Amino acid sequence: MKAFRLFRMAVPALAVLVVFSAPTLPASAQVEISQDQAFQGYLQLLAARARREGVSEATIGRMTSGLTFNPRVVVLDQSQPGSNSAPGTFEPFAPYYRDHVDAARIIGGKRTLAANSDRLPQIEAQYGVPGKILVAIWGHETNYGSYKGDFDLARSLATLAYEGRRRELFAGEFIALLKMVDRGVPRERLYGSWAGAFGNPQFLPSVYLRVAQDGDGDGDADIWNDRADTLASIANYFRDAGWRRGEPWGVKAFVPAGLDRSSLTTRLDAPSCPRVHLRHSAWKPVSEWRALGVIPQGVIADRTLATLLEPDGAGSGGFLLTGNYRVILQYNCSNYYALSVGLLADEIAR
Repeated sequence: MKAFRLFRMAVPALAVLVVFSAPTLPASAQVEISQDQAFQGYLQLLAARARREGVSEATIGRMTSGLTFNPRVVVLDQSQPGSNSAPGTFEPFAPYYRDHVDAARIIGGKRTLAANSDRLPQIEAQYGVPGKILVAIWGHETNYGSYKGDFDLARSLATLAYEGRRRELFAGEFIALLKMVDRGVPRERLYGSWAGAFGNPQFLPSVYLRVAQDGDGDGDADIWNDRADTLASIANYFRDAGWRRGEPWGVKAFVPAGLDRSSLTTRLDAPSCPRVHLRHSAWKPVSEWRALGVIPQGVIADRTLATLLEPDGAGSGGFLLTGNYRVILQYNCSNYYALSVGLLADEIAR
């Protein structure tokens, strides 16, 4: 609505009315104001949900006061690698492997493994997960804590929930973040990736609430700064996801050129990561794989159930993967991620 101001000017024999109009905002500014108003309205919906789920009024006020929409987060979400790839097409594994199992990460992993040699045996005994896997996850996620992200988590999660593409996921994570504050996590720790993950292992808030551990008994599950808490929390995540004690994640395998792959198609209907599991073969004991000419290149018991994955297609090298590989997939639903974690772990332990 335009604002008017009325003036009478003294002009000989004439009374002149002069009308001044408030300047019109540029369209982009109007859109920005409208979006900010809508975002603030959505924050009130999140606050109401938080109250229903038992979050204290003090925490709600502290975590929503001054919160603004972050357009940068939406841009990053919409430009994820592979988001526009055609179904059934895959990037080659080799470049991903070179980027994530590089010399610097291997050396850093060996150093981290040695620096925690006093606590890892106890964690392994308690949770059943090898230290090399825990360290490889840490290395893969934040390069052993060298970069954990600097996005304000409350702002990122509220923005992603408001944007709506995965509204229920991020709205739930925003509420979980508030519950973390109610549990005693300091506000100043709550920075991480643009997608809401944080700390050395890059947990989402709901995951932190479920599996974070106080590994050194100081009363604080500090996965941002404390090595013992970080390693114990990753181990608890893996145990909770079904890690089988004493079983490898998988091994490289020789695959004969004449293998009849048409008879190995999986009939598994995976409840999660269906596109990822679609690339796996049917499951067979390792002894049956040997009978087909698929020969493990590492230590794995003949009775172990395994699936065959050839990441770059037939004739390009393969892996026999166990149920523990599927546990790694629960951490990140990507074959290349899970493969590189397992391979990095093996390199770290050499």
